[in-house]
Amino acid sequence: MIERIKFRLHDIEAAIRDIRELLDHKTINALYTERATRAAFERFLEILSEASRHVPEEWKAQCAPEIPWRRVADLGNQLRHGYKAIDVEILWTIYEDDLAALEHAVERMLGTYCSDG
Repeated sequence: MIERIKFRLHDIEAAIRDIRELLDHKTINALYTERATRAAFERFLEILSEASRHVPEEWKAQCAPEIPWRRVADLGNQLRHGYKAIDVEILWTIYEDDLAALEHAVERMLGTYCSDG
């Protein structure tokens, strides 16, 4: 079971890396004007959202109670089902303000529960 959870945590890390590679050196304007960039960003967010659903609640509470885990999980549903109503400003805020905290939370979980990270 721990191996499956570890796999999901690594998926979150990879999605964050992919988002950074995609958006570094870009501005919010790219999400308005580059359809493929926005689609890729949204897909990476869906992946990390889905992966977050497979992390035990006790791990989240122990290592990262500051992360709004329900909102992370709900983001994927919003992207899949409410895609016409997605606010680009909110997506950009996630990129600028929220990914680092999520990345640190994942690192703490890997360090705490998965001996080889």
